[in-house]
Amino acid sequence: MIHKLWVRMTFYFLILISFLLLVSGLFMTDKMKDTYYESKRDHLVEIAMIVLNTLDDTSLASSDLEEKIRLLSQSLDSRITIIHRSGEVLADSEDEREQMENHAKRPEVEAILNDHEEVGLSVRHSDTLKEDMMYVTIPVKSGKEISGVVRISLSMEQMNLAIQELWKRIALFQISTFLLTGLVGMKLAKGISKPIEEMIDVSKKLNEKDYSVRVNRKSKGELGQLANSINNLASNLEKQLEEIQENEERLSGVMTNMTSGILLIDLQGKILLANPAMGALFSRDPNTLKDKHYLEVGRNSDFSRLLEQCLKNGVERRKEIQFFYPKERIIDAHIAPYVYFNGKMRGLIAVLHDVTEVRRLERMRSEFVANVSHELKTPVTSVKGFTETLLEGAMDDPNLRRDFLQIIYKESERIHRLIKDLLYLSQIEHQRMPLKIESFSLDQAILNTIESVQKAAEKKQQKIRFVPNKVETWMEGEKDRVEQIALNLISNAIAYTPEGGEVSIKTWKEKDKIYIQVSDTGIGISANDLPRIFERFYRVEKARSRSSGGTGLGLAIVKHLVESHNGTIRVDSTEGEGTTFLIILPNKQI
Repeated sequence: MIHKLWVRMTFYFLILISFLLLVSGLFMTDKMKDTYYESKRDHLVEIAMIVLNTLDDTSLASSDLEEKIRLLSQSLDSRITIIHRSGEVLADSEDEREQMENHAKRPEVEAILNDHEEVGLSVRHSDTLKEDMMYVTIPVKSGKEISGVVRISLSMEQMNLAIQELWKRIALFQISTFLLTGLVGMKLAKGISKPIEEMIDVSKKLNEKDYSVRVNRKSKGELGQLANSINNLASNLEKQLEEIQENEERLSGVMTNMTSGILLIDLQGKILLANPAMGALFSRDPNTLKDKHYLEVGRNSDFSRLLEQCLKNGVERRKEIQFFYPKERIIDAHIAPYVYFNGKMRGLIAVLHDVTEVRRLERMRSEFVANVSHELKTPVTSVKGFTETLLEGAMDDPNLRRDFLQIIYKESERIHRLIKDLLYLSQIEHQRMPLKIESFSLDQAILNTIESVQKAAEKKQQKIRFVPNKVETWMEGEKDRVEQIALNLISNAIAYTPEGGEVSIKTWKEKDKIYIQVSDTGIGISANDLPRIFERFYRVEKARSRSSGGTGLGLAIVKHLVESHNGTIRVDSTEGEGTTFLIILPNKQI
C-alpha cells in the first residue's frame, strides 16, 4: 500500500501524464501517418498524371505500350499498370500482363470505372508481389468516355519503415517528457505534501492531547496560512488545557479537603462523583460509590426521599437527617439541582455535613449551663436561707449564729472552689496557660501528692500503695500540672472507694513514654457512664460527689492537663470491683 502523500501524488500525477502522453502520441502518430499517406497519394497522383499525359487515344492499343510503360516506370521509380475498362491488364511495369488476372473488381479500379471518381485509392496486400502496396488510379478518357485506367502503385515497406521511425522518435520524446515531468511532479508533490504530512502528524498528536507540538516547516501561500492556523489552534488548546487542568486541580483540591461530603448525581439517580469526605461518612472508598444508585449508598429513607423530591421538582431542599448506617450520626443534607448554561437541569448536587459533634456540643453546653446553675443554686440557696434566718433574729443566739455562719462559710467555699475550677479549666482549654517545661522527678511528684491526701485516706482507713519504677523516673513537663493530674485521680479514687479499700499508684518507662497508673478497689463505673466521665459536671454518683466536696470538674481538668502534655488517658473499670486510669505521657516535650 502507498502511504506517503507525496508518493501517492507522484503516482497519480504519473498516471495522468502517461495517459495524456499516450493519447497525444497516438493522436500525433495517427495524424502524421495520415499526412504522410496523403503526401504519398498526391505524389502518386502526380506520377499518374505524367503517365496519362504521355498516352493518347491510340496508345492503349499499341504494341509497344508495355515497353513504354516500363521505361516510364524506371524514370519515375514507380510501378505502372494500364488497365482496360473491361478490367483486362494492358501493360504492367513489374509483371507479365498475360499472367495477371482481371482487375475490374479491384477497389481502386472500381472507384474509377463504377463510381466515376477522379482518383481511386486503395492500400492492401498484393498477391502478386506478396507485400503491402498503395494503389492510386486515374481514368484514361476518350472524349467523355473512360477507355481505361492508369494505376500507380507504391510499396508500403518504406512507408512502414518511415512510420516505425516516427513511432520511435515519438516514443523517445514521450519517455523523455514522462521522466522530466515525473521528476518535476515528484518535486512539486514533495513540496506540497511535506508540509501537509507534517500538519497531519501535528494534528494526530493534537488528537492524542499533546498540545506542545508545532508545525516547524516554513511554507508560503495557503499552506503557510494553514500551518499558522494549526499552530495558533495548538497554542490555544494548550492554554485552554492548562486552564482546565488548573481549574480541575483547584476543584479537586477543594473537593478533597472539604469536610462536607459531596455527591454529584445524574437524572437517573446514578452517582457521578463523590469526594473523600462522602466516603468517610459512609465508611467506603469514594471511588466505589461511582456509577451506583443513590439508594445503594445512603440506605436512609429520609435522604432518598429528599433526593427524589429534588429530582422531581428541581427545587433546592435542606433537612437534618439522622443516619444509622454505618453508625449513628446527624447529617445536615443540602440538595440542589445543577444546570448547564442553557438552563437545562442535568442532575443534583448533594452536600452532606456531619453535625453530630455540633449537636453533641450544643447538648453538652445546655447540660453545662444546667449543671452550673444547679451546682450554684444549692449553695446560694443555703447562704440566702441561713442569712435570712440570721436577719430574722437567729443572730441573737450565739450558738445558733455560729452554726449558721459555719454553714454559710462552707457553702461559700464550695462556690469558690467551683468558680476557681471553672476558671482554671477555661484557661487550660483556651491555652491561656502555656506549658512551663522543666525536668523533674515523677516519683517525687507522686510522693508529694500522696502526702497531701494521706490524711483523707486515713480517715477512711484506706491504704495508699505506690510502686515506683526501679530506676527513678525523670521527665520533661510542668511539675505542678502533673501533680494536679495525680492529685485529682488519687482524690477521686479515695472518694469513690469504700472504707478499708486500697488505692495503688504505679509508674514506669518504656522507650520514650512515661506511664502513670492509678487503680482503686472502689465502686467502679458502669459501661454506660464510661464514655462521659470526662465531661464537665458529669458524676457517676452525684450524692456521694457532692458530699465529698467535689465540683464535678476534676476529670475534665485531668483530661485537658494530659492533652496539654501531648499525652493520652485511658480508663478501665468494672462496676463493683474498681477503676484503673492509665496516663501515657511523652518523656520529652517538643
